Amino acid sequence: MSWHRGRVKRPPPPFLALVAAAAQQGMSRGASPASGLRRPAAVAVATASVAIAGGAASRFRAVRTTVEPFDPSKASSLVVTGPNSRTRNPMYLGMAGVLVANALRRGSWTGVLPIVGFVAVIDRFQVAAEERALAEKFGAAYTTYCASVPRWLGPRTFTG
Repeated sequence: MSWHRGRVKRPPPPFLALVAAAAQQGMSRGASPASGLRRPAAVAVATASVAIAGGAASRFRAVRTTVEPFDPSKASSLVVTGPNSRTRNPMYLGMAGVLVANALRRGSWTGVLPIVGFVAVIDRFQVAAEERALAEKFGAAYTTYCASVPRWLGPRTFTG
């Protein structure tokens, strides 16, 4: 379904991250409190994650384009600098990173499962739809961007 012909109803990504955090809490009841190196590691991961997401949001505001994930047709500029020069989805990566920090803080391996679910849902439903809309709107510039910057981290994964 095209973004221009009708909106697909999806829960907001921050809401999905909160659901994943609540699931982490439920799945890690009885886990030992953060101690030793877990606490500073969790703080470092959370700080880096918030910086990545916040840096991307700041870049979007600086070029006066939307951060609204439900209608990419409102995008007025293709942001390819700052955190977006390393990952095409720094805001979602930041949310996932905060969930990683929470799992680390809680000391629960089962707390990783909601992170996997969050990333899978965001990647399959939100990111895929955004990529189609951005490719339609920005054409060759977006294709070139996708060829040089990975969807998350690591190898390039544009399925256009």
